[in-house]
Amino acid sequence: MVKTKGFTPKRLFLTTGVGRHREKLASFELALRDAGIQKFNLVHVSSIFPPGCEILEKEDGLQQLTAGEVVFCVISEASSNEPGRRLCASIGIAIPQDRRQYGYLSEHHNYGQSAKEAGDYAEDLAAEMLASTLGIHFDVDSNYDEKREIFKIDGRIVQTQNVTAYAEVDDKGKWTTTVAAAVFVT
Repeated sequence: MVKTKGFTPKRLFLTTGVGRHREKLASFELALRDAGIQKFNLVHVSSIFPPGCEILEKEDGLQQLTAGEVVFCVISEASSNEPGRRLCASIGIAIPQDRRQYGYLSEHHNYGQSAKEAGDYAEDLAAEMLASTLGIHFDVDSNYDEKREIFKIDGRIVQTQNVTAYAEVDDKGKWTTTVAAAVFVT
């Protein structure tokens, strides 16, 4: 049996979207449209930030893709039709100082959190996964600001960030969907 070699994406872009509709599936489609990724066949992958990967601006990444293309992404999604319900979808990123090593992308979706709380949580999760892989010791129960100081002092995590989509369901209970995605460009 011949083993074929996979590929390692060298670029990705981040995007978010919110959709509202009386039907759940349609609200998801509208969220994908808002994010600009509705015309691709999205394949969900796990959460590794490839070594040497470059983060592109959304517009630059979209220009490199064609309609119908199979596109790999780390995606987070939350939907609800409960009036007043707050929902968010976030992607967190942690990139190591040594760009020859891999980093982490985390997906987080939740109800009731603010956009900042959800984004900070996703970013924290990605940083924790990378820190544990790199052997950086920290108290998992400490708050992210304390952990961030340890990560900075250690110097092996160079960058963390997040993107978050946030929405509240209207008082009529229209389906609302939030999506956040890290979309790989090959």
